[in-house]
Amino acid sequence: MNVKRNNMAFVAMLGGCCLMSVATQARAFDPLLAERSITSTPAADMLHGAICVFGDLPTPLRLQDAVERALCRHPKTRAAWANVKIEAAVVGQRRAAFLPTLTANWQGTRDIANTRVPGSPQYDSNHGTNLQNAGASLNWVLYDFGGRSAGMRNAMELFAAAQANQQATLQTVFAMVAKHFYAAQAAYGALLSARDVEEMALSSVNAATARVDKGIAAISDQLQAQTSYAEAVVNHTKAQTEWQNALGVLASDMDLRPSTPIELPDVTDGAVSDDAFSESVDALIEAALRDSPTVREAEANVRAARAEAERIRKEGAPRLSFVGQYNFNNKPTGLQQGVPPLPARHREWYLGLQLSIPIFEGFSRTYQVKQAHAQTGLRMDSLSEARQKIGLEVWSGYHSVKGSTANLGHSATLLALAQRSYEAALRRYQAGVGHILELLNAQSGLAGAKRQRIHALTEWRSARLQLAAALGKLEMRSVEGTPSDRDAVLRE
Repeated sequence: MNVKRNNMAFVAMLGGCCLMSVATQARAFDPLLAERSITSTPAADMLHGAICVFGDLPTPLRLQDAVERALCRHPKTRAAWANVKIEAAVVGQRRAAFLPTLTANWQGTRDIANTRVPGSPQYDSNHGTNLQNAGASLNWVLYDFGGRSAGMRNAMELFAAAQANQQATLQTVFAMVAKHFYAAQAAYGALLSARDVEEMALSSVNAATARVDKGIAAISDQLQAQTSYAEAVVNHTKAQTEWQNALGVLASDMDLRPSTPIELPDVTDGAVSDDAFSESVDALIEAALRDSPTVREAEANVRAARAEAERIRKEGAPRLSFVGQYNFNNKPTGLQQGVPPLPARHREWYLGLQLSIPIFEGFSRTYQVKQAHAQTGLRMDSLSEARQKIGLEVWSGYHSVKGSTANLGHSATLLALAQRSYEAALRRYQAGVGHILELLNAQSGLAGAKRQRIHALTEWRSARLQLAAALGKLEMRSVEGTPSDRDAVLRE
C-alpha cells in the first residue's frame, strides 16, 4: 500500500515580466506611451488646457462660464473622453504584440510517502520530502506577414476616430448649451416684455377709466381695456413659467440642480451683427468636409475597417516565432523498493524557432474576411451620409445667418416705430381725440414688436451657432469683455 499526502502547496504564475497589480495604476503607468495624447480633462482641447475646477456661479452668468461647466461635467463629454481612453488602451495592446512574452511558474510542496508491505516489514518506508518545480517559457513572434501591423493600424484609426468623436461631442454640447443659454436669455427677455405689456395695459385701463368717470367715453372702452389687461396678466404668468423651465434646463446642462439660482445678462447685450460668415457657401462647405470632426471620425472608421479586414486575412498566414523554455525540479530518485530515495535535481531547457502554418480552418476565415469587407462598405456608406449631412447643414446654416442678420436690423426698426406709435396713441387718447381701439392696436403692435425683437436676436445667435457647429469651429473668445464678447465664433 502506497499513500501520498501534500501538506503544503503554493503556485505562483507571473504573466509577462511585471506583476498584474500594476494594472490598478494603468493611467499613470504607460510604458508603451499609448495615452500620451489623451487630454487631462474631458474638455482640455476646447478650453485650451484649463482645468475643470469651478467655484460659485458668477453674477450674471456668462456664456463662457456656462459652456465651460457643461463641457467638463456633461455625461456626453465624459463618455466620449472615456471612449478615447478605451481606444488608447487597445493601441497599447497592439503595440505589446510586437514584444516578447515571458511566463514563469514555481511550485513548492511537502510530499510524504508512506509504504507498508504486509509480511515483509523490511520493505516498509516512510519518507517526507520538500519538492520544488520551477520553469520559464519565452515566446516572441518574429514575423507574421503583416497581421500585427494591420492590427496596429486598425487600433490607431479607431483611436483617431474616438478623438474625432470627442471633438464632435464637445462641439455638440457647446452648441446645445449655448442654444439653451440663449433660450433662457430670450425667455427672460420675454418675461420683461410681458411685464412691460402688462404695465402698458394697466395704463390703458386707467386712461379709459378716467374718461368713463368724466362721462366722455363709453363703458365699452373701459371693458375693452380691462380685457386687454387680463390677457396681458395671463401672458405674464405664462412667460414666468417658460423662464423658470429654461433656467432649469440650463442648470441641468451644467450638472447643477434645476433650482439653482441663475442670473443672466440682458438679451440685447452685445447684439451687433458682423461679417463672420462672409465667405461663399461653397468655400464653407469645402471647409466643413475637410475639418468637421464628424467627417474626420467617419473617415477614420473607414480606414480602421480596411485595416481590420487586412488583419483578419493575414492572421491566416504562417507565423515564425522565437521560443524558449527552462524547467527545474528537485524530485528525489529511488533505486528500489524499501530503499530511501536519493536527492536529485533535474534541469531541462531549449531555444529554437517555431513555424506555425494554418492549413485548414473550416472556411471560417473566408467568412470572417467577407464580414470585414461588408463592414468596410458599411463604414463608407456612413462616411457618405456624414458628408451629405454636413453639406446640407452648412447650406441651411449659411442662408439662416444671412436672413437672421438682415432681420436683426429690421426688428430694431420695427420696435422703434411701434414704441413711437404707442406713445402717440396714448397721448391722443388721454387728450380725448383718440379712440380706444387705436390705443389697443398700438399697444398690441408694440407687444408684437418686442416679441419680434427677442425672436430675431435669438434666431440670429442660434443661426450663427448652428453654422459654426456644422463647420466644427465653435470656440470661446480668449479676450475679456462683455458677456456677448465670449460668444460662439468661427476661428480666424
